[in-house]
Amino acid sequence: MPPTGADVVPVRIPAGHELLDADLAVPPDMRGLVIFAHGSGSSRYSSRNRAVAAELQRAAFATLLLDLLTPAEEEVDLRTRELRFDIRLLAERVVDAIDWAATESRLTGQPIGLFGASTGAAAAIIAAADRPQSIRAVVSRGGRPDLAGDALPRLEAATLLIVGGADAAVLGMNEEASARMRAKHEIVIVPGASHLFEEPGKLEQVAALARDWFARWLRS
Repeated sequence: MPPTGADVVPVRIPAGHELLDADLAVPPDMRGLVIFAHGSGSSRYSSRNRAVAAELQRAAFATLLLDLLTPAEEEVDLRTRELRFDIRLLAERVVDAIDWAATESRLTGQPIGLFGASTGAAAAIIAAADRPQSIRAVVSRGGRPDLAGDALPRLEAATLLIVGGADAAVLGMNEEASARMRAKHEIVIVPGASHLFEEPGKLEQVAALARDWFARWLRS
């Protein structure tokens, strides 16, 4: 895999009384920023999200991978598994990251997109609906957009829903969510892919689809 050339730095995102750990990668000649919202039980170290982020960095997009829960919250969640499904909390944390990016000198004036996986896709859609002037595009990987509820018809950002062809249950949920969306959106099915896109070459297809979607909609 070729290097991205991006300068990766750890940052901390204010979220109410908490601070969220994040990794910001800024490539030369940046053309936009993509903020990642990971799925249930995952973190900024998700190998799948990092693989997609690397492809975006090679396409000159800055990426922000953040932990939506603090270390203390993660300990609680490991026992209860409750916070990973607190979609409203996760969406508020994504909004905090959007607002932070708007004040970060390295990112001033950059168009912003969101990439969400699993439950993180619902959080990304709610955050995009809550910040319509800031977010231009959303990409969901194996996501649960149905959990975004009443945010779906409020969403204005162009949205790409990527679903594995072997992930029938999630495909149905995406189709239900699509019927409630008014914004420009598409569902793309990756043939033969399961929920986590673990099959050879499938995650690379996701990364290419995300890259092309953001290149289309994140224009300065």
